[in-house]
Amino acid sequence: MPEKGLIDTITALWGGAIATLIAAAMGRLMYHTGEVRARRRAFFGRELLWEIPALVAMAFIGEALSSYLDLDGRAAMGLVAILSYLGPRGTTAMVERLWRGKGAG
Repeated sequence: MPEKGLIDTITALWGGAIATLIAAAMGRLMYHTGEVRARRRAFFGRELLWEIPALVAMAFIGEALSSYLDLDGRAAMGLVAILSYLGPRGTTAMVERLWRGKGAG
């Protein structure tokens, strides 16, 4: 029997919705930290508040996409974190690039 990992433990303690929001928050925090390190924003600036709607939206999108792709809990959390890191603009750019790639072939 495999041992439970961090995602399984968080899901067991607080439920899937909180685990999804934590994954989304970590993705947006990684992006925000990159912006801070590049000196494009302050860490505790008003931009940090704008990350909240983005992380909630990306959590919904990631959970819906993982359900559509029939991913298990760990893969779903990874997808949510990746999409949250990319954010709405990054996700749109990625989808457009994938879409153009399929049409060009």
